[in-house]
Amino acid sequence: QGKGLFATKSIRKGETVFVERPVVSSQFLWNALYNYRACDHCLRALETAEENAQRLLGRSSLVLPHPEQCSIRKDLHQQCPRCQVTYCSAECRQAALEQYHQVLCLGPSRDDPTHPLNKLQEAWRNMHYPPETSSIMLMARMVATVKQAKDKEWWIKAFSQFCSKTANEEEEIVHKLLGDKFKGQLELLRLLFTEALYDEYLSRWFTPEGFRSLFALVGTNGQGIGTSSLSQWVHACDALDLPMLQREELDAFIDQLYKDIEKESGEFLNCEGSGLYVLQSCCNHSCIPNAETSFPENNFLLHLTALEDIEAGEEICISYLDCCQRERSRHSRNKILRENYLFTCSCPKCLAQADDADVTSDEEEEGEGETDDAELEDEMTDV
Repeated sequence: QGKGLFATKSIRKGETVFVERPVVSSQFLWNALYNYRACDHCLRALETAEENAQRLLGRSSLVLPHPEQCSIRKDLHQQCPRCQVTYCSAECRQAALEQYHQVLCLGPSRDDPTHPLNKLQEAWRNMHYPPETSSIMLMARMVATVKQAKDKEWWIKAFSQFCSKTANEEEEIVHKLLGDKFKGQLELLRLLFTEALYDEYLSRWFTPEGFRSLFALVGTNGQGIGTSSLSQWVHACDALDLPMLQREELDAFIDQLYKDIEKESGEFLNCEGSGLYVLQSCCNHSCIPNAETSFPENNFLLHLTALEDIEAGEEICISYLDCCQRERSRHSRNKILRENYLFTCSCPKCLAQADDADVTSDEEEEGEGETDDAELEDEMTDV
């Protein structure tokens, strides 16, 4: 678990505990495969809400009401002049350039399959189909950030703040992230990673042990980031002060829109990625959390919000499980936590259920063979 985070003052239910920017973040490679478009730095969706809905529905004629509630400003979008990577603003383009993009910019080699960075990304795509649970490019940005930095030690210390694992545990985490099918391909990834990014100053990250520990760090500390201009438009519409009839009509339109999108596009609706957040990574897990993370600004800014009143000195806990997983039996919850985070939960809910039988429900028993790989991998994107 994390190192533990405690309230320094009383926090009321619904209040923001903190807003945090990631040390480093990256969108998942399959975003591009599905034509999802997000700022390459802050992961803000680049499509307007209407464009987002049209793509997800496969219906270019769709018109959304209240288009003024969409915050996307396409006139502010900028591209890297060398490799055409797209950003939501000049500020993001400059921030990326100053932190890591000089090292990672492919320039005219963007479409060259023999370029070492392209070979690395292609290998990752081939061995980690959606949903991704981490990204090799998050690790690449960590390396690139150190390579570009004037104060390299500062960044090394920043990354060392995150929980690390012992060699045995790293092995378990890496295998969980890649799945049994790809255990043997970790060495291939390491060799391609080394070819693309090797730096003498970071030589320990390129050894088999160091690469595994880097992988484990990203796997256990990476916070999934989901952004959507459509969902932000919906939230903005929810806040509109409308006459009752107009409110009912708008709510019905939105409900039907989501039903149609789910039928057409399934579950993968957001632009998704992963980031490393210092404060969030300190939060321990509870099956009855008193705080939750969200991304209400449609970018990588993480908001931690109190789910109930939290007194000064009280520990702030989040859940590493989603809502459905928290409703499962104590045995099922701890099975997921052990396999993904290597600990057994002792929160008040788990202690109260300590005498429950160590069996899952009939429904979980039926699906257990399927969920072990696919669903448990998916869980990593949500925590």
